[in-house]
Amino acid sequence: MKSFLLAAGSGTRLRPLTDDLPKCLLPIQGVPLIRIWLENCRACGITQVLINTHAHAQKVRDFVSSQNGQPHIRVIEEKELLGSAGTLSDNREFVVGEQEFFVLYADVLTNTDLRKLLAFHRRKKMLATLGIYQVPDPQRCGIVTVDDKEIVQNFVEKPQRPESNWAFSGLMVADPQVLNLIPSSRPADMGFHLLPQLIGKMAACKIPGYLLDIGTLDNYAAAQSSWPRFSSGLLR
Repeated sequence: MKSFLLAAGSGTRLRPLTDDLPKCLLPIQGVPLIRIWLENCRACGITQVLINTHAHAQKVRDFVSSQNGQPHIRVIEEKELLGSAGTLSDNREFVVGEQEFFVLYADVLTNTDLRKLLAFHRRKKMLATLGIYQVPDPQRCGIVTVDDKEIVQNFVEKPQRPESNWAFSGLMVADPQVLNLIPSSRPADMGFHLLPQLIGKMAACKIPGYLLDIGTLDNYAAAQSSWPRFSSGLLR
């Protein structure tokens, strides 16, 4: 099983913390966020992870070089940002021959069991499955509407008039066929250029447990006291 771990964001809303450190290496209760992700990937059977980088790429490489064992990590530096969907498309050879793969946003902090998301995806037999969660500020998120069969009927990135407060969590399982829907222009974004093309062809799984986007200073500060770590005992 393979996963893209998207970590190329510049972290402008987290300055000055990200002046000298990439978002993915910011510590949560003393543990770098990227290590939390790698532990979760290992626990659910992901054996290979591709991490894209941009700002402070060498510090990500230095961290990765200190890691041993599974998952195996490949670091790709984007001199110019490709966009979240562009990264998937330009590195499609990474998932050649896979039945499905994960897409995980590295600035999301969660203890959800990725195995359950994968099992849900396989039951639904759609091209993709989005993890979704409820947010207080839907105008700032990618918002989904879902039917009674848990199939996504609409997806709008940062809608002016949100139809719901269920948002894309930054956790996704997809079949490789979805890569053919990504436009050739760069940057290409998941929310604007890929997910709207999957309406009616992807399912939505409500994410249980803890999930927080740490893209702002307020959320990052909140994570230091609210993060419960993994119920399975990982990283305790």
